[in-house]
Amino acid sequence: MVYEAMLLFGVLFVADGLLDTLTQSRHALALRDARQFWLFLVLGAYFVFFWHRGGQTLAMKTWKIRLIAPGYSQVSMIRAMMRYLLAWMWFLPAMMIDYVLGLKGWPSIGVILAGMALWAITIYLGKNRQFLHDQLAGTQLVVCAASSAKVK
Repeated sequence: MVYEAMLLFGVLFVADGLLDTLTQSRHALALRDARQFWLFLVLGAYFVFFWHRGGQTLAMKTWKIRLIAPGYSQVSMIRAMMRYLLAWMWFLPAMMIDYVLGLKGWPSIGVILAGMALWAITIYLGKNRQFLHDQLAGTQLVVCAASSAKVK
C-alpha cells in the first residue's frame, strides 16, 4: 500500500493540477467537494484500468501480485469497479464514526486505524484468506509464478 501510495502521489498531483488549471482555482480549499470527487474518480480510473487490463498496477507488478476473477480470463470492468468501491470500506465506516463523534487529532487517527485493523482481519472470514471486498466482488489476489527465464 505504501509503494502504491507513492506512485499515486504523482497521478493525483497531475490530476489536481489539471483541475486547478481548468477551473482557475487559486486556493486549495476552493471547490473542495468537487476536488475530492474528481480525485476519487481519478483513483478509480487508475485502479479499474489496470485491474481490468492485466490484473496488476505497477506496484502489484513489483510485488508479483495479480488480481484475478476465478473462472474468467480477466477481471471484468464491473468487477474491478465493484472492488474499487468496496475497498473504500477500509476507511469509510471508521470515518463516519469519527465524523459523528466529532473526533479530532489522535482519537480520530485511532478510530481510523482501528477500523482498518478490523477490516484487515476479514481475511479470516473466507476459506482463501481474501479480504472481504475481494470476496464480495468475486476477485482474488494471487502471487504470480516466478519467471523461468534466468538473467545471465
